[in-house]
Amino acid sequence: MLGGRLSVVAAAVLFSTGGAAIKACGLSAWQVAGFRSAFAMVAVFVLMRPTRWTRSGAATAVAYAATMVLFVYANKLTTAASSILLQSTAPLYMIPFARFVLHEPVRRRDLGFLGALLFGMILFFGDADARFATAPDPVRGNVVAAASAVFWALTVGGLRRLERDGEKEGAAATLVLGNAFAFLFCLPFALPLGAVSTSDGLLIAYLGIFQVGLAYVCLARGVRKVPGLEASFLLLLEPVLNPLWAWVVHGETPGPWTLAGGALVVGAAALKPWLDARSALTELRKRSLQRAS
Repeated sequence: MLGGRLSVVAAAVLFSTGGAAIKACGLSAWQVAGFRSAFAMVAVFVLMRPTRWTRSGAATAVAYAATMVLFVYANKLTTAASSILLQSTAPLYMIPFARFVLHEPVRRRDLGFLGALLFGMILFFGDADARFATAPDPVRGNVVAAASAVFWALTVGGLRRLERDGEKEGAAATLVLGNAFAFLFCLPFALPLGAVSTSDGLLIAYLGIFQVGLAYVCLARGVRKVPGLEASFLLLLEPVLNPLWAWVVHGETPGPWTLAGGALVVGAAALKPWLDARSALTELRKRSLQRAS
């Protein structure tokens, strides 16, 4: 169990370095997104060795590719805090997917949770006037980050559908295809590449191999041993650490509205799985008592 927890924590820490590393790279958003995905595609293929390729997985890969590109673009425009925390509002967009595609019920408590996420998302735009050299256009960046959350919701929903349909092995193939799609889409906009400094080259390699590839390997290994509720709590390290690295490396200081929105989003994301688990346990106990009587 300890090894599983450490694997999930390692994944969260690696994921969290994305914002600071993207901002540190002097290449354009198209170049960073495209070549990061090229490295990630190779890394995931080598480390996870996908063996099952499905048509539904290919559709999910398109959403994943859009997530990868939009997240990089958002980080080039707004703060790392806004980018990752706005992406964390993805459950807000899971409602129609869960209801009409997965045919899962949406409970009244879920709507309250989603209302908190929506209010938290609105708060991020209160710091639109706070600009940094690494965040020159916060409003546009926040919109792009919100769009990234939409596609991340579609990605998570698609992966969940693969698992439900008995195609769990297709997740690795979906990641490989998604990164391939992102690379091919960005390539025309990334060329001509021009001279690339050693530091920029190393940053791109790090982002693809470690921040994406190795992180997903750690996550896949960790969730096999750690309960879903605990894994979801451990993964909250990512939105907490991501702004911290950006502050240490680039001096980005989230404004008061961003901090308030972030606290609301992270708090809601932490509270929901705990309430769901408690509700499921209560329901299980009721059924056990009914059977006993």
